[in-house]
Amino acid sequence: MRRARFGAVVALAALAAVACGGTTPSVPRKAFEISKDTPPGKGPVDTVTWSLYAEPQSLDYAYAFDYPPNTVLANVCEQLMRVTPDLKMEPGLAVKAENPDPLTWVYTIREGVRFHDGTQLTADDVVASMRRHLDPKVGSYWVSAYQNVKSVDKSGPMRVTVHLRKPDQLFNEEMGTSAGTIESAASLRKPGYGSPDVGVNCTGPYSFGGWEKGQSITLKKFDGYWDTKLAAKAATVKNVFIADPATRVNTLLSGEVDGGYLLPSSGFTKLATAPSGKLYFGPNTTAVDLIPTNLKGTLGDLRVRKALSMALDRQGILKAATTGVGVPAKAPAAIGAWGIAPEQAKGYYAQLPALTRDVEGAKKLVQEAGATGKKIVMATSTMSPEISVIANAVQAAGQSIGLKVELKAVAPDAYTALFSDPKAREGIDLVMTIWYDSTPDPLEFYGILQTGDFANYGGYSNPDYDKLVNEANALADPAARAAVVAKLQEIAVRDLVWIPLYEVPHSMFLNKRLTGAPTSISQLVYPWAAMIGSAG
Repeated sequence: MRRARFGAVVALAALAAVACGGTTPSVPRKAFEISKDTPPGKGPVDTVTWSLYAEPQSLDYAYAFDYPPNTVLANVCEQLMRVTPDLKMEPGLAVKAENPDPLTWVYTIREGVRFHDGTQLTADDVVASMRRHLDPKVGSYWVSAYQNVKSVDKSGPMRVTVHLRKPDQLFNEEMGTSAGTIESAASLRKPGYGSPDVGVNCTGPYSFGGWEKGQSITLKKFDGYWDTKLAAKAATVKNVFIADPATRVNTLLSGEVDGGYLLPSSGFTKLATAPSGKLYFGPNTTAVDLIPTNLKGTLGDLRVRKALSMALDRQGILKAATTGVGVPAKAPAAIGAWGIAPEQAKGYYAQLPALTRDVEGAKKLVQEAGATGKKIVMATSTMSPEISVIANAVQAAGQSIGLKVELKAVAPDAYTALFSDPKAREGIDLVMTIWYDSTPDPLEFYGILQTGDFANYGGYSNPDYDKLVNEANALADPAARAAVVAKLQEIAVRDLVWIPLYEVPHSMFLNKRLTGAPTSISQLVYPWAAMIGSAG
């Protein structure tokens, strides 16, 4: 993952109305610091209750492609590599990763690691876990990480060798994500693996304790955990599903729930002054974008995509959707997503054109494209206030330049399916996403716009772009790779494959009785709950 660049302080401005929204009471202006972490937990606690904005569809790591399942699994399952709270890579279940030639990765597996059922981790478990991503019957959401993999084989008692069809430097970094998760081979053979009735059997500091459908997932401290520096302090972690944003905020204010990540921005003002705990903002790799999911429809014409982008009031959207906590974006991947070359990234980003508002110019483009009166269907949901705020703003912007923007309501749990199931996207032209990267390499994002990639939702295809992706992925030197990715960024911005909106810090609330939780987006792959302990 990458460190987000937001300066030392982010301002919380007054809420502002967007074109559709009327007015809202102004809130006091207050500064929020970007905190890298919280003070270390001091002692054991019995139970920590944590809120999730939606219930995971599964705990199978092959389908862990969104915030709720990854927030849970980060404490239960582990990967070959590990992303730390300061957004760096270190060895995980592999004590060593070697790249002896451009087409080979060799992993030496850590000895003495036990699964939650007490069995020992072996190379056979690693091979079985990795090969699932190559199995079409599994249908892994992380298949793109394995697109260049020819084979995964056991090459020693505790060694696994991956052979590639072409060079792939990003592959090793992806081993710090769900693509590198290791599960017991025996558990993977159980029918219903990852479901509420079966759960999972991994190696993390917490074990699966139970899943009450529609209510919560409970985790139990694993006393046999191998990494003593991450030995859990909380005996139980209860992840509760709270879809309603106002209810999430109120349960944090009352102390009924101890904490949560990715909080509703509509609650920032109350949470910032809550006597029950503290609101934190941490490093992030996240950008908020619009994804044209149907390039065969109205948005298939670049002039229409450009017109819609030109019609958007990004400053107004930013204030209304985030209470001003964030900055307008210039590219679909956040500048914080350039961890392999942060200084170079500043220069690359500075060269990108500003996304300025020009309604009259946008109208002319729509007319030139012959798109006046044409329909665009955008998904909206009550899952978070930001989605409806942005959807309404897009609708107003589109209508102001002659486009007909229809909003299609999608249930909170179904909104996640838009990013994993092509059938769920049928009849939809545009979706809003809060997109995060999971590795310290911007190629992770720009690589997904390659022809045929799982997350290339609109079906964008550009041979020159594809060639640059392959060129970047063959470069072991981070600076050289970043220079090629900068070219990909320029093309993505020029073609508006995704339409950038804004960048935000990662948000977290933690009850005053607790401390230790990391504030950064690393919580999606790092055992955040194991770090939580008593504050006194």
